[in-house]
Amino acid sequence: MFEQFLGKLRKYEIRMRKAVTSERHGNFHSVFKGSGLEFDDLRLYQYGDDVRAIDWNTSAKGHGTFIKIFKEDKEQTAFFMLDVSASQQVGELKRLKIDIAKEICGVLTLSAIQEASRVGLLCFSDRNERYIRPSDGMKHGYSVISELYKLVPESTRTNIAEAILVALNVLKRRSLIFLISDFIDNDYQHNLKALARKHDLIVIHLYDTREVNLPGLGIIPLYDAERQSTVWVNTSSRQYRQEMASRFGKRSAELQKLCHQNRADYISINTQEDYVPALIHLFKVRRYTKNAAQ
Repeated sequence: MFEQFLGKLRKYEIRMRKAVTSERHGNFHSVFKGSGLEFDDLRLYQYGDDVRAIDWNTSAKGHGTFIKIFKEDKEQTAFFMLDVSASQQVGELKRLKIDIAKEICGVLTLSAIQEASRVGLLCFSDRNERYIRPSDGMKHGYSVISELYKLVPESTRTNIAEAILVALNVLKRRSLIFLISDFIDNDYQHNLKALARKHDLIVIHLYDTREVNLPGLGIIPLYDAERQSTVWVNTSSRQYRQEMASRFGKRSAELQKLCHQNRADYISINTQEDYVPALIHLFKVRRYTKNAAQ
Protein backbone atom coordinates (compact mmCIF):
# COMPACT_ATOMS: atom_id res chain seq x y z
CA MET A 1 0.00 0.00 0.00
CA PHE A 2 2.87 2.39 0.77
CA GLU A 3 4.27 1.75 -2.72
CA GLN A 4 0.92 2.81 -4.22
CA PHE A 5 0.91 5.95 -2.08
CA LEU A 6 4.47 6.81 -3.13
CA GLY A 7 3.65 6.15 -6.79
CA LYS A 8 0.70 8.55 -6.61
CA LEU A 9 2.91 11.24 -5.08
CA ARG A 10 5.53 10.80 -7.80
CA LYS A 11 2.88 11.15 -10.52
CA TYR A 12 1.53 14.37 -9.01
CA GLU A 13 5.03 15.76 -8.41
CA ILE A 14 6.01 15.19 -12.06
CA ARG A 15 2.77 16.83 -13.20
CA MET A 16 3.42 19.85 -11.00
CA ARG A 17 7.08 20.16 -12.04
CA LYS A 18 6.23 20.04 -15.75
CA ALA A 19 3.59 22.74 -15.37
CA VAL A 20 5.86 25.06 -13.38
CA THR A 21 8.85 24.67 -15.73
CA SER A 22 6.87 24.63 -19.00
CA GLU A 23 7.03 28.38 -19.49
CA ARG A 24 9.96 30.24 -20.99
CA HIS A 25 11.48 31.83 -17.91
CA GLY A 26 12.39 30.58 -14.47
CA ASN A 27 12.70 27.07 -13.14
CA PHE A 28 11.41 24.84 -10.39
CA HIS A 29 14.52 25.33 -8.26
CA SER A 30 13.64 28.97 -7.58
CA VAL A 31 10.47 27.87 -5.75
CA PHE A 32 12.47 26.23 -2.97
CA LYS A 33 15.25 28.79 -2.91
CA GLY A 34 13.49 30.91 -0.30
CA SER A 35 15.14 34.18 0.63
CA GLY A 36 18.49 32.39 0.67
CA LEU A 37 20.05 35.07 2.86
CA GLU A 38 21.75 34.93 6.23
CA PHE A 39 23.58 37.56 8.30
CA ASP A 40 27.30 37.75 7.50
CA ASP A 41 28.90 41.00 8.76
CA LEU A 42 28.51 44.73 9.49
CA ARG A 43 29.94 47.75 7.63
CA LEU A 44 29.59 51.53 7.82
CA TYR A 45 26.56 53.02 6.12
CA GLN A 46 27.24 54.62 2.72
CA TYR A 47 25.06 57.03 0.77
CA GLY A 48 22.53 55.04 -1.27
CA ASP A 49 22.39 52.02 1.06
CA ASP A 50 18.98 50.64 1.97
CA VAL A 51 18.06 52.22 5.33
CA ARG A 52 16.11 49.05 6.21
CA ALA A 53 19.46 47.26 6.56
CA ILE A 54 20.68 49.60 9.32
CA ASP A 55 21.60 47.82 12.56
CA TRP A 56 20.21 50.31 15.03
CA ASN A 57 21.53 48.50 18.12
CA THR A 58 25.13 48.70 16.89
CA SER A 59 24.70 52.23 15.52
CA ALA A 60 23.35 53.43 18.89
CA LYS A 61 26.75 52.81 20.49
CA GLY A 62 27.99 56.05 18.88
CA HIS A 63 30.75 54.76 16.61
CA GLY A 64 28.90 55.45 13.37
CA THR A 65 25.91 54.11 11.44
CA PHE A 66 26.27 50.45 10.50
CA ILE A 67 24.28 48.25 8.13
CA LYS A 68 23.93 44.49 8.08
CA ILE A 69 25.56 42.53 5.27
CA PHE A 70 23.86 39.32 4.17
CA LYS A 71 25.20 36.46 2.08
CA GLU A 72 23.33 33.84 0.10
CA ASP A 73 22.52 30.72 2.07
CA LYS A 74 22.93 27.79 -0.32
CA GLU A 75 21.44 25.27 2.12
CA GLN A 76 17.68 25.86 2.15
CA THR A 77 15.44 24.05 4.65
CA ALA A 78 11.85 23.17 3.76
CA PHE A 79 9.94 22.43 6.95
CA PHE A 80 6.45 20.91 6.92
CA MET A 81 4.01 21.49 9.76
CA LEU A 82 1.04 19.13 9.41
CA ASP A 83 -2.13 19.29 11.52
CA VAL A 84 -3.20 15.69 12.24
CA SER A 85 -5.93 16.45 14.80
CA ALA A 86 -9.35 14.79 14.66
CA SER A 87 -11.02 17.67 12.80
CA GLN A 88 -9.01 16.48 9.80
CA GLN A 89 -11.00 13.23 9.80
CA VAL A 90 -13.73 14.80 7.66
CA GLY A 91 -14.66 13.98 4.07
CA GLU A 92 -15.35 11.05 1.81
CA LEU A 93 -13.61 7.69 2.15
CA LYS A 94 -9.95 8.00 1.07
CA ARG A 95 -10.44 11.74 0.57
CA LEU A 96 -10.54 12.82 4.18
CA LYS A 97 -8.83 16.12 4.90
CA ILE A 98 -6.01 14.21 6.60
CA ASP A 99 -5.53 12.01 3.50
CA ILE A 100 -5.20 15.04 1.23
CA ALA A 101 -2.99 16.81 3.77
CA LYS A 102 -0.60 13.84 3.80
CA GLU A 103 -0.57 13.73 -0.01
CA ILE A 104 0.20 17.46 -0.33
CA CYS A 105 2.93 17.17 2.26
CA GLY A 106 4.39 14.14 0.48
CA VAL A 107 4.32 15.73 -2.98
CA LEU A 108 6.05 18.86 -1.71
CA THR A 109 8.60 16.74 0.16
CA LEU A 110 9.51 14.97 -3.09
CA SER A 111 9.84 18.31 -4.85
CA ALA A 112 12.01 19.82 -2.12
CA ILE A 113 14.33 16.86 -1.70
CA GLN A 114 15.01 16.75 -5.46
CA GLU A 115 16.09 20.38 -5.32
CA ALA A 116 18.76 19.54 -2.72
CA SER A 117 16.77 21.16 0.05
CA ARG A 118 16.94 19.92 3.62
CA VAL A 119 13.52 18.63 4.66
CA GLY A 120 11.99 18.41 8.14
CA LEU A 121 8.57 17.49 9.49
CA LEU A 122 6.39 18.30 12.48
CA CYS A 123 3.05 16.50 12.77
CA PHE A 124 0.94 17.99 15.54
CA SER A 125 -2.41 17.83 17.32
CA ASP A 126 -2.37 19.51 20.72
CA ARG A 127 0.98 17.81 21.19
CA ASN A 128 4.04 16.88 19.18
CA GLU A 129 2.89 13.73 17.35
CA ARG A 130 6.01 13.29 15.21
CA TYR A 131 9.11 15.41 14.68
CA ILE A 132 11.80 14.65 12.08
CA ARG A 133 14.92 16.80 12.16
CA PRO A 134 15.70 18.51 8.81
CA SER A 135 18.16 16.62 6.63
CA ASP A 136 18.83 16.05 2.94
CA GLY A 137 19.04 13.17 0.50
CA MET A 138 16.42 11.03 -1.22
CA LYS A 139 16.64 8.33 1.46
CA HIS A 140 15.68 10.92 4.08
CA GLY A 141 12.84 12.17 1.86
CA TYR A 142 11.39 8.66 1.56
CA SER A 143 11.72 8.25 5.32
CA VAL A 144 9.66 11.43 5.87
CA ILE A 145 6.98 10.20 3.46
CA SER A 146 6.92 6.78 5.15
CA GLU A 147 6.37 8.40 8.55
CA LEU A 148 3.57 10.49 7.06
CA TYR A 149 1.87 7.43 5.62
CA LYS A 150 1.87 5.30 8.75
CA LEU A 151 1.26 8.02 11.36
CA VAL A 152 -1.68 7.40 13.72
CA PRO A 153 -2.20 10.43 16.03
CA GLU A 154 -2.49 9.88 19.77
CA SER A 155 -4.57 13.00 20.53
CA THR A 156 -7.77 14.28 18.94
CA ARG A 157 -7.42 17.97 19.82
CA THR A 158 -5.66 20.90 18.13
CA ASN A 159 -3.18 23.49 19.37
CA ILE A 160 -1.70 25.40 16.45
CA ALA A 161 -0.12 28.03 18.69
CA GLU A 162 1.89 25.41 20.60
CA ALA A 163 3.03 23.74 17.37
CA ILE A 164 4.30 27.09 16.09
CA LEU A 165 6.30 27.57 19.29
CA VAL A 166 7.93 24.18 18.71
CA ALA A 167 8.89 25.19 15.17
CA LEU A 168 10.28 28.54 16.35
CA ASN A 169 12.44 26.72 18.89
CA VAL A 170 13.83 23.98 16.63
CA LEU A 171 14.47 26.11 13.52
CA LYS A 172 17.35 28.45 14.28
CA ARG A 173 17.90 29.64 10.69
CA ARG A 174 15.38 31.15 8.29
CA SER A 175 13.50 28.35 6.55
CA LEU A 176 10.70 27.78 4.07
CA ILE A 177 7.73 26.58 6.14
CA PHE A 178 4.56 24.92 4.87
CA LEU A 179 1.81 25.07 7.51
CA ILE A 180 -0.98 22.67 6.47
CA SER A 181 -4.19 22.71 8.53
CA ASP A 182 -7.94 23.33 8.51
CA PHE A 183 -7.28 26.07 11.09
CA ILE A 184 -10.26 25.11 13.23
CA ASP A 185 -8.64 26.53 16.34
CA ASN A 186 -8.35 29.77 18.32
CA ASP A 187 -5.63 32.05 19.68
CA TYR A 188 -2.87 31.08 17.24
CA GLN A 189 -2.72 34.41 15.37
CA HIS A 190 0.02 36.05 17.47
CA ASN A 191 2.31 33.05 17.09
CA LEU A 192 1.60 32.83 13.35
CA LYS A 193 2.75 36.46 13.00
CA ALA A 194 6.01 35.58 14.78
CA LEU A 195 6.49 32.58 12.49
CA ALA A 196 5.96 34.72 9.37
CA ARG A 197 8.41 37.36 10.61
CA LYS A 198 11.19 34.85 11.18
CA HIS A 199 10.60 32.47 8.27
CA ASP A 200 9.32 32.28 4.69
CA LEU A 201 5.80 30.99 5.42
CA ILE A 202 3.26 29.29 3.15
CA VAL A 203 -0.15 28.65 4.70
CA ILE A 204 -2.22 25.86 3.11
CA HIS A 205 -5.81 26.02 4.36
CA LEU A 206 -7.73 22.77 3.83
CA TYR A 207 -11.50 22.49 3.93
CA ASP A 208 -14.25 20.06 2.97
CA THR A 209 -17.23 21.07 0.82
CA ARG A 210 -19.65 20.22 3.63
CA GLU A 211 -18.02 22.84 5.86
CA VAL A 212 -19.18 25.47 3.39
CA ASN A 213 -22.36 23.96 1.95
CA LEU A 214 -23.98 21.48 4.33
CA PRO A 215 -26.69 19.42 2.56
CA GLY A 216 -30.22 19.51 3.98
CA LEU A 217 -30.62 16.06 5.53
CA GLY A 218 -33.11 16.87 8.27
CA ILE A 219 -32.28 16.43 11.96
CA ILE A 220 -29.06 14.43 12.18
CA PRO A 221 -26.33 13.76 14.75
CA LEU A 222 -23.01 15.50 14.17
CA TYR A 223 -20.00 14.04 15.93
CA ASP A 224 -17.29 16.43 17.13
CA ALA A 225 -14.21 14.24 16.86
CA GLU A 226 -11.97 16.60 18.81
CA ARG A 227 -14.33 16.93 21.78
CA GLN A 228 -15.59 13.35 21.27
CA SER A 229 -19.22 14.39 21.71
CA THR A 230 -22.38 14.29 19.57
CA VAL A 231 -24.90 17.07 18.99
CA TRP A 232 -28.16 16.94 17.04
CA VAL A 233 -28.67 19.66 14.42
CA ASN A 234 -31.42 20.51 11.94
CA THR A 235 -29.60 20.59 8.61
CA SER A 236 -32.85 21.47 6.84
CA SER A 237 -32.78 24.85 8.56
CA ARG A 238 -31.64 27.47 6.06
CA GLN A 239 -30.54 29.70 8.94
CA TYR A 240 -28.30 26.96 10.38
CA ARG A 241 -26.68 26.28 7.00
CA GLN A 242 -26.13 29.98 6.40
CA GLU A 243 -24.58 30.45 9.84
CA MET A 244 -22.26 27.50 9.25
CA ALA A 245 -21.14 28.89 5.88
CA SER A 246 -20.75 32.36 7.39
CA ARG A 247 -18.49 31.07 10.18
CA PHE A 248 -16.28 29.32 7.64
CA GLY A 249 -16.15 32.40 5.38
CA LYS A 250 -15.23 34.68 8.28
CA ARG A 251 -12.50 32.32 9.53
CA SER A 252 -11.03 32.01 6.03
CA ALA A 253 -11.11 35.75 5.36
CA GLU A 254 -9.44 36.55 8.68
CA LEU A 255 -6.69 33.98 8.05
CA GLN A 256 -6.08 35.24 4.52
CA LYS A 257 -5.89 38.84 5.75
CA LEU A 258 -3.47 37.84 8.53
CA CYS A 259 -1.19 36.13 5.99
CA HIS A 260 -1.29 39.10 3.62
CA GLN A 261 -0.45 41.56 6.40
CA ASN A 262 2.55 39.46 7.43
CA ARG A 263 3.86 38.64 3.93
CA ALA A 264 2.98 34.96 4.13
CA ASP A 265 1.59 33.10 1.10
CA TYR A 266 -1.94 31.72 1.49
CA ILE A 267 -3.92 29.18 -0.52
CA SER A 268 -7.15 27.39 0.31
CA ILE A 269 -7.78 23.89 -1.00
CA ASN A 270 -11.09 22.04 -1.22
CA THR A 271 -10.13 18.45 -0.40
CA GLN A 272 -12.88 17.12 -2.69
CA GLU A 273 -11.21 18.70 -5.72
CA ASP A 274 -7.90 18.28 -7.56
CA TYR A 275 -5.32 20.15 -5.48
CA VAL A 276 -2.47 20.09 -7.99
CA PRO A 277 -3.62 23.21 -9.94
CA ALA A 278 -3.69 25.21 -6.70
CA LEU A 279 -0.10 24.17 -5.92
CA ILE A 280 0.99 24.97 -9.48
CA HIS A 281 -0.53 28.44 -9.22
CA LEU A 282 1.18 29.03 -5.86
CA PHE A 283 4.58 28.03 -7.22
CA LYS A 284 4.23 30.15 -10.34
CA VAL A 285 3.33 33.21 -8.25
CA ARG A 286 6.29 32.60 -5.94
CA ARG A 287 8.66 32.09 -8.87
CA TYR A 288 7.65 35.36 -10.53
CA THR A 289 7.85 37.19 -7.22
CA LYS A 290 11.37 35.93 -6.53
CA ASN A 291 12.54 36.59 -10.09
CA ALA A 292 11.24 40.15 -9.88
CA ALA A 293 13.05 40.69 -6.57
CA GLN A 294 16.37 39.56 -7.98
